[in-house]
Amino acid sequence: MSFNPNATEWKPSASAASWTPGGGFSTPAPAPAPAPAPAPAPEPASSEIDESDPLWQAVLKICEGNRDKAMKMLSDPDSLSENPEVMAIINSSGGDDGTWEQNLADEVKEKATVSEEKAPAPVAAAAPKAPEPKKEVVETVEDVVEGDPREHINLVFIGHVDAGKSTLSGNILYLTDNVDKRTIEKYEREAKERNRESWFLAFIMDTNEEERAKGKTVEVGRAHFESEVKRYTILDAPGHKNYVPNMIMGACQADIGVLVISARKGEFETGFDRGGQTREHAMLAKTLGVSYLVVVINKMDDPTVQWDKKRFDECVTKLRPFLKGCGFTIKREVKFIPISGLSGANVKDEVDPKLCPWWRKCLAKKENNTDEPTLLSLLDSLNMKDRNADAPLRIPVLDRYTDRGTIAMGKVESGTVRPGMKITLMPTRNQYKVDAVWANEKPVVSARPGENVLVKLNGCGTEDVLRGFVICSQPACRAVDKLIVHLALMDMPDNTRIFTAGFACMFHAHTCEEECTVTKIFETTDRKGNVNKSAQFATVGMRVVCMLSLNRTVPVETFSDFAFLGRFTLRTEGKTIGIGKVHKLPPKKE
Repeated sequence: MSFNPNATEWKPSASAASWTPGGGFSTPAPAPAPAPAPAPAPEPASSEIDESDPLWQAVLKICEGNRDKAMKMLSDPDSLSENPEVMAIINSSGGDDGTWEQNLADEVKEKATVSEEKAPAPVAAAAPKAPEPKKEVVETVEDVVEGDPREHINLVFIGHVDAGKSTLSGNILYLTDNVDKRTIEKYEREAKERNRESWFLAFIMDTNEEERAKGKTVEVGRAHFESEVKRYTILDAPGHKNYVPNMIMGACQADIGVLVISARKGEFETGFDRGGQTREHAMLAKTLGVSYLVVVINKMDDPTVQWDKKRFDECVTKLRPFLKGCGFTIKREVKFIPISGLSGANVKDEVDPKLCPWWRKCLAKKENNTDEPTLLSLLDSLNMKDRNADAPLRIPVLDRYTDRGTIAMGKVESGTVRPGMKITLMPTRNQYKVDAVWANEKPVVSARPGENVLVKLNGCGTEDVLRGFVICSQPACRAVDKLIVHLALMDMPDNTRIFTAGFACMFHAHTCEEECTVTKIFETTDRKGNVNKSAQFATVGMRVVCMLSLNRTVPVETFSDFAFLGRFTLRTEGKTIGIGKVHKLPPKKE
C-alpha cells in the first residue's frame, strides 16, 4: 500500500448532506419526517399534564419550549438528575428519590396508555404466586412421610418357572383398582392373538416384547398398590435359573417373600425336585433377609386339582422340612394359603365355600399358621420388626442414573435420609450432600427404613457411585477385601465336588457382587454335629468357618451389627452353592 504525496488536504463541506452521522445538528428538519407514529402519543399525554406543575414548567423551560423533548426528559430520571434546577424543585416538594422515581414511572405508564389500576395488578399477583407452590410441595411431602401412618412393605414374588408369579402380581393390581378394565381388555386381545389366553394378567407386569413372547419374566418387575393399613411395592422376580442374579437383585430389597407353588400335577414336583427353582429361591429368600415367607399354593382351580385338600396337604408336607432346613422358623415366619391367581379366589375375596369347604375349618384350627382367609388380609396382618429409624443411615445402592445430577436408587435399611444431610459413600469414602429425596417417585422431606428411595447427590458423578456401594451416615460401614464367615454348603458344581482352599466363586451380599476365593478353612461341622478344627476340605451339607478373599473391597458389616449387610450367598456355574453370614472383619487400620 502506498500514499499519494501530491494529494490535497481533505476539508469537510457544510453543504454535503448525503452523510450525516446520527442525524447531525445541521439537519434537524428530516427528524420529524420518519416519526409520525409517536406524534399522536404526546397529544393525550399533554392534555393530561398539569401546566401549573412547577416541575413541568422547569423541564419545559430547559427544553426551550419543545414539548416532545420535555416528555422524553421526564421519562429519563438520569437526565433530570443532571439539572440542579429540577433537583431543587424535587427536594423542595418534600418527596424522597424513591417517591419521585415512582411518580415518574407512573407518568411513563400513563403515556404508554396503561392504566394505573392495571399496572400494579400483575406485580401484586405475581408476588404471592411464587411462594404458594413451594408451600403446597412441603405440605404434600409432610403428609406422605411424616403424617402417613401406613407402613411400607416390599413384596418379592419368587418360585419356579410358570408357577404363576406374574399372573398373581397382575391380578393383585387389578383387584386393588390399579389397572383399569380397558387395559385388561387390551391385554386379553393380545394374549388371544398369541394363543395364550391365560397370560393376559401376566402382561401387566411383563411389559417388554421378549417377556411376552416367551412367557418368561426376565427382569424384576416393579409396581405399587395400597390397602387401608399398609403401602406395598411388588417385586416380580424371574423364575428361570438363567436369571437368578436378577432375582437376587429384587429379593435383596424385600421384606416379605411370597413363594408361589403350582399345585398342578407334575408342576410342583418339577419345581421342588433337585434342579428346580423352588428350592433355590426359598433358600435365597432367607439368605437375603425376608422377615416372613408366605407360601401360596397356586392353581388350586386347575382341573387336575379342583381345590383338593389332599393335594394342598401334600405340597405343604413336603415344603415344611425343607424350609426349616433353610433357616425359617415355621410356626412364626412361614404361612401357607391356597389360592387361584387367575380367578382371584382367596387373593382379595375368600373362595366360595362350595368350591373349597375345608378352608374355613383350617382357619379355625390355625393349621397353616394363619387365621386370615385371604392373601391380602394375611399380608396386612404381618408386623415388621427391627426397623430402627434412629440408627446410622444405610442405603445399599441398587442402581444410578443422571437427571440434572446423579441420582442413586436403593432401599433405606436403617436410619433416616433427609435433604441437606451429608453422607459418606462406601467403599470410596467420598462425602456428598443430599440435594433431594424421592420415595416412590414423590419428593419427600425424609424417608424411614423400608422405603424405596431415589437420592440426588450434589457434586457426584455417575462414575463415582456404582451398584453395590452403600450410602452411610457417620459412623460409616466397613469396606474390606478379606472376611471370616460362617457358611452352610448347599450344593457344589458337577466338576468340583469338594470345597477347599483355592475354590473360586461369586460373592453376593446385599446389592453387590464380587469374585472371591477361599483362602483358608478353619473348621467344619458335619450333619451329625461332629466338629473338625483341622479340616482341609468340606462337602455338601457341612457347615464351614472359613476366610474369603475378595478381588476388590466391598462394603459389609458383621451379621451381629447390621444383619442386612452381613448376609451373603456364594454362586458359581449357575448354582447357589452356599449361604452364610459375616462373622468377623479385619481390625481397623489406624
